Amino acid sequence: MSREIKRIVVKIGSGVIEAHKRSPKRSDLSSLVEQMSPLHKKGTEIILVSSGAIILGMGELSLKTRPSDLASLQACAAVGQAVLMRTYSRLFERYKIICAQILLTWDDFNDPKRRNNAKHTLEKLLGSTVIPIINENDTTSTEEIKFGDNDKLSAKVAKLIDADRLAILSSGVEGFYDDQRKIIPKITKITKKDESFATDTTNKNVSKGGMITKLEAIKVATSSGIPCVIAGSGSTIAISKIVQVQPVGTYFTAVPAGTYPEVKAKDES
Repeated sequence: MSREIKRIVVKIGSGVIEAHKRSPKRSDLSSLVEQMSPLHKKGTEIILVSSGAIILGMGELSLKTRPSDLASLQACAAVGQAVLMRTYSRLFERYKIICAQILLTWDDFNDPKRRNNAKHTLEKLLGSTVIPIINENDTTSTEEIKFGDNDKLSAKVAKLIDADRLAILSSGVEGFYDDQRKIIPKITKITKKDESFATDTTNKNVSKGGMITKLEAIKVATSSGIPCVIAGSGSTIAISKIVQVQPVGTYFTAVPAGTYPEVKAKDES
């Protein structure tokens, strides 16, 4: 873990965002923003990939269960994005930090021109000391071009802007656990045994992801030379430790391209 971290992608899951009655969990988000702000002011470039738009939209529209049809999901996302960005903007504003919203789809990575446009926009924002907050563009995505979860999106973003680290923060877990519910501090290569420890999300109303999708994302990122960390969002120093290259959660080392045959070449390129 010796590589200096100047640029980090932080993925924040829906469970971190959503509180009582599907409203923003301001205390947890405030703690994360409080951690990131001094790092940002000292020159660390931070890119957030934040879930939560659909669940917050459900709250605004008083929906008790996650819609199953695409149009309703897109409507929830459209409403929830405004709530999500308003929450982040107000929290970062306390520290005089500007944030920007970027919505991406798979096509933005699949098409070379659109991929370069996204990369140049992100680089310009980072150069202007703005914190980009990225989410999937659920309001326009079709099932054929959706990522399906923001874990995979965070890995693609980390590769796009050549991040030094990808940090995946979750609520309810402090790292990657073995079958005895003990945190594995370091994984040099994800094995079939490791995968057997992974479980899917238990709350389909809040999130589509789980540890399985996190491992899939980590394979993409580490195959692109980017080490990853899974850590809990509840710690008041998790992000600081990750940036300062101190042990926290589970650390996944970078691996050579082609290590994971199931990772498509376009994900590693």
